[in-house]
Amino acid sequence: MDGTGPLATARFAARDLGDRDFLAAHGVRLAYVVGAMVKGIASEAMLERLARAGLLGFFGAGGCTLPRIAEAIDRLQASLPPEAPWGINFLHNFVLPAQEEALVDLLLARGVRRIEASAFVQVTPALVRYRLNGLARDAAGVARPRNLVMAKLSRPEVARQFLAPPPADIVASLAAAGRITPDEAALAHTIPLADDICAEADSGGHTDRRVAFTLVPNFCQLRDSLAATHGLAQRVRIGAAGGLGTPEAIAAAFMLGADFVLTGSINQATPEAGTSEAVKDLLARAGIADTDMAPAGDMFEIGAKVQVLRRGTLFPGRAQRLYELYVRHEGLHEIPAATLTEIETRWFGRSIAEVWAETAAYYARAAPAELAAAEANPKKRMGMVFRWYFVHTNRLAIEGKAADRANFQVHCGPAMGALNAWLAGTPLEDWRARHVDVLAERLMAGAADVVSQRLAALVAHRR
Repeated sequence: MDGTGPLATARFAARDLGDRDFLAAHGVRLAYVVGAMVKGIASEAMLERLARAGLLGFFGAGGCTLPRIAEAIDRLQASLPPEAPWGINFLHNFVLPAQEEALVDLLLARGVRRIEASAFVQVTPALVRYRLNGLARDAAGVARPRNLVMAKLSRPEVARQFLAPPPADIVASLAAAGRITPDEAALAHTIPLADDICAEADSGGHTDRRVAFTLVPNFCQLRDSLAATHGLAQRVRIGAAGGLGTPEAIAAAFMLGADFVLTGSINQATPEAGTSEAVKDLLARAGIADTDMAPAGDMFEIGAKVQVLRRGTLFPGRAQRLYELYVRHEGLHEIPAATLTEIETRWFGRSIAEVWAETAAYYARAAPAELAAAEANPKKRMGMVFRWYFVHTNRLAIEGKAADRANFQVHCGPAMGALNAWLAGTPLEDWRARHVDVLAERLMAGAADVVSQRLAALVAHRR
């Protein structure tokens, strides 16, 4: 190699990165996705701005009521063209699986054709029903799913489920119950459960803190192996997420073989994010070491973890303390009175009795059987009381009152600190200038420059 070949002079643009089929399938300009952030933090305004820029985003439906999700869908369908690139987060509901079914009913009734499935450990009937609804052969006789599924995953054993066809037993059960048609059931084995899988490395929120350098290639290998095993013609696209806050990180993801990239944490500190200015101020000052792991509220009892912002809040330590108390005791009656008083006054801001009254009122409406089980089981009741704190701290962060800052729960990964360092001294150092589409364009253009420079440097090195 003499250093004068095409790679020595190639200049890549942002549109050159990623998979062509990804761009076509979603009708987007760039292989860049803004992932969902719970409680509407990935807001309607965020998705509208992204869609108008030809970029894909997902509304943060996790933790939202069905009426709130319906409101978001209605607004997006009214404000954007029918083929605009956007979708709704489908967060696995470990505690109340019936709510997954209700969400699918809403999505199908509103004609929402794209979801981001996240926090799944096991495929559920609701997810399969959404995927298979409308599945039919095209004019060429090829089975084409009407509903697109992007899954965010960090475990190979879960990825296997999404890379394979929907489980036959679930398909048979849905067909027997009349929840999918015979034709949909007959075609189910010909398609993978997901169109896109995002290998979620060291991200904010639900994460196993995997390393992208191992996770992305592993998922690509699994994809190819399972496609051959099941005889699948459709190629599942593999993306990368977690730690993507600089052009260098995004370039590395594409060089690993990612078909697309997905960012999350960094989009919270933008004008379009549906959270408080107080949280955005904290995030814009974060460094790469200012995060920590804490128990996950939605899977509190099994010890699942989320990555959160540590700097400026006491939430991680307090959440961990609640989990330790839950593991150690069989009910609230075993916890020392002084500890309960501290929890009530400094953490909850109200009495245990008031928390239980609010919790019981919710479960009486949403899941009476769960309430009855908790009233008969002190440990379950304690878990439900402690889980309230996680809902409460999310709410406090979104409201953003300065007096409540110690209890802010803010999902965040190290990408936030990396982005802040990259933008320091530029007009985008102020989060008020960091519009979500502007970040996407800057990061992808920068990644294309990095790829061009690195390839040219490699060629020059071989002279």
